Amino acid sequence: MFHRDFMEYHSERFEDMSLLIFNEEKLVALLPANKTETILHSHQGLTYGGLILTEKLKLNETIEIFKAILLFLETQRFETLNIKLLPSIYSNLPSKEIDYILFLLNAEVTRRDVLSVIDYRAFPQSISTIRKRGVKKAKEHQLIIKENNDFEAFWNQVLIPNLEKRYKKQPVHTLLEIQRLHKHFPEKIRQFNVYKDDKIVGGTTIFETKTVAHAQYISATENKQELGSLDFLFNELTREIFKHKAFFDFGISNENNGKKLNEGLLYWKESFGARTVTQDFYRLTVKNHKLLNTVML
Repeated sequence: MFHRDFMEYHSERFEDMSLLIFNEEKLVALLPANKTETILHSHQGLTYGGLILTEKLKLNETIEIFKAILLFLETQRFETLNIKLLPSIYSNLPSKEIDYILFLLNAEVTRRDVLSVIDYRAFPQSISTIRKRGVKKAKEHQLIIKENNDFEAFWNQVLIPNLEKRYKKQPVHTLLEIQRLHKHFPEKIRQFNVYKDDKIVGGTTIFETKTVAHAQYISATENKQELGSLDFLFNELTREIFKHKAFFDFGISNENNGKKLNEGLLYWKESFGARTVTQDFYRLTVKNHKLLNTVML
């Protein structure tokens, strides 16, 4: 029933053990995953992940799939499964089957991240006065926005220096990786940069799905407050370019496995009208698959 497909992406950083789940010859689910010793993780190199199911699967079939995964992991001598759930805004249909199954398995919540999301379906969004001031500054400085494939300028001149100076960190994706991803998904990975006098002063990398525009990376030069570069950029993205979507996802504002919030970053996102959606991470014991044997009456 199971095949393993070792993902080329991130292979140098993670020991891949992604699972493809078949019903006879038909692929019905997949679990992007990597392993460390006796633990299988929802792939730690992916922003959002978890068990991905075909749309026609019902709850009883999903229970059987999950049980089969745990049985397979037990034969491979895994003890623990760490799994993250796909945020609800990324599902095309109501899909809380996994939440229920994790409850049945006595899974433990180990992390909960906060996503700031604009829901275009709910009500007309309003931008705060302070963001409007930023947009006004940008126009006074004659900033312009360009969508292009110049990931190199954004990575090397803005993103990497900014992350290094502020957090002593590097982007999750290297420049080569993001260029390679864009090559494979040119319509789904889009780069928007802000320029003053032809010099890049900020930008964002958008990962786009059928219903969601997700800001994977957001960064600007140190004079962003003076120029209003990010206010200008995201006012355009959220009010015009992606207004046809169901959601705009600014991403998380968490640190320390969800225990801490970057207050300034959260405030900035919410001032565009974003509200909170959560993503949960669970840990469960593989041998608990036995708890699924007596669910159905």
